Amino acid sequence: MKEGFRQSMAWLHTWSGLLVCWLLLLVFCGGTASYYRSEITLWMQPELHAAAANPVSGEVAATAAQAAMTERAAGATRWFIGLPDERNPATQLGWSKPPKPGEKKKGRRGNFHSEKADPATGEVLSRPRDTRGGEFLYRLHFDLHYMPAIWARWIVGFCAMFMLVSIISGVITHKRIFKDLFTFRPKKGQRSWLDAHNVTAVLALPFHLMITYTGLVTLMFLYMPSGATAAYKGDQEAFFAEAFPRAEERKAAGVAAPLTPFAPLVRQAERQWGGKVGRIAVNAPGDANAVITLNRAAGRDMSSRQPSMDFDGVTGKLLSSNGEAIPGAAATQGVMVGLHVAHFGAPLLRALFFLSGLAGCAMVATGALLWAVKTRQKQAKALAAGKRASFGLRLVEALNIGAIAGIPIAFGAYFWANRLLPVVMEERPKEEIACFFGAWALAAIVAQLRPTRAMWRLQLTAGAILLAGLPVLNIFTTGSHLGVTLFLGRGPVPVAAFDLVLLSLGLLLAYAAWKLKPLAAKARKAAPASTSAHVAGAA
Repeated sequence: MKEGFRQSMAWLHTWSGLLVCWLLLLVFCGGTASYYRSEITLWMQPELHAAAANPVSGEVAATAAQAAMTERAAGATRWFIGLPDERNPATQLGWSKPPKPGEKKKGRRGNFHSEKADPATGEVLSRPRDTRGGEFLYRLHFDLHYMPAIWARWIVGFCAMFMLVSIISGVITHKRIFKDLFTFRPKKGQRSWLDAHNVTAVLALPFHLMITYTGLVTLMFLYMPSGATAAYKGDQEAFFAEAFPRAEERKAAGVAAPLTPFAPLVRQAERQWGGKVGRIAVNAPGDANAVITLNRAAGRDMSSRQPSMDFDGVTGKLLSSNGEAIPGAAATQGVMVGLHVAHFGAPLLRALFFLSGLAGCAMVATGALLWAVKTRQKQAKALAAGKRASFGLRLVEALNIGAIAGIPIAFGAYFWANRLLPVVMEERPKEEIACFFGAWALAAIVAQLRPTRAMWRLQLTAGAILLAGLPVLNIFTTGSHLGVTLFLGRGPVPVAAFDLVLLSLGLLLAYAAWKLKPLAAKARKAAPASTSAHVAGAA
């Protein structure tokens, strides 16, 4: 710390942020989209849009689901029913069947069957197109893809720790943290990018701290297992059994008996909780020892740990209530996870989380651009003398284009693939995901070959066309486009809202590409300059 404490923190802030900023941008984009993962999945399955327009009560949906499961899941060892809500319009039915005599066991999910049903009637909905939907974006932000999940979580955790260090060192470095919140000077080059970075960082600073810290806490048993390992002498099953207790399962008696109706149990649970039932699980349905477990839907409080109630499957007698009084450490961990995923958020609060996530994306992007702008200014004399930019500067500028402009292209390609790939295509979810990474890889490779201002304009324009063009594409591929959902008011509101968000983001990218255009005349007169100098002038 020869230069002083604040200067040392500035150095730490710069490098802890820069080294992982491109992966962090992907994590922020995926995590931000995850606040609406149910709505994204609904948008990506237009076959379910009609069901979304006719909501029913939990009791009606449970009764219809029980009748459907009794008819279609005979002989199953377990039933799983996901009741509809304002974000998931269809009833999700699932059941496990034991392997037939002589048939090999197909793994944990090999004999699992699932389908979506009309919540009012229990009838199978016209099979929606197979897609990972918003779930892919949710898993992407901590499991990445094309690698073992355990590796990905260590990599993301490493980046999150760097992010936490960068945030804390950035706060220490700021002398005028509150004044910078209200300061933005456009068309001032490096100063403009610094103002943009400060505003997006300080405006949502509590969110940035919370989302980074809780992200680490979510996977704390992976990153810091030593305490539990020492206390329980390596017996992880004993630790989880005590930390996250569950009711003991009853074995099937082998005696047939009819199931009690679900509706009275749902009514009883909702009366006790003051909230809706989200899931129903039945162990050994049709057996004298059947047990029906009801789980409360998320949304009542901040904790991700929701209470459950176990009922005798034949008599309907309450056997136990679980999760309403949990140990302090487990309750704290549940709140930390709940804060991160924000399932408790009402529509307005979820929108605030989404906007804060977008501010986080902008913070990471402007930080990466700011480093490139400052470095290019330091090399200005050498560049004016005709020398090439340093390898590090050229690499960062190319990575900036590939990440900042390339990720919107990847998102757009993912959504376009959902509409254009054949509905009955085999391995359809994999092909959609391949389009995501293929488009991103192409953008990144082309950016490495020619990291110029023209490349910025090209990729920003491509992202704008892909995102803003989706509502137009919907006119030709679905019956729930904006003309129906917005102007006629006959479709699901989340579908209309998602189209409007895509249109808005596309227009923002188009505006960014347009802002680079006035520099063309200056660029022809000035010495050859690369990406960041031109981008800085557009600020």
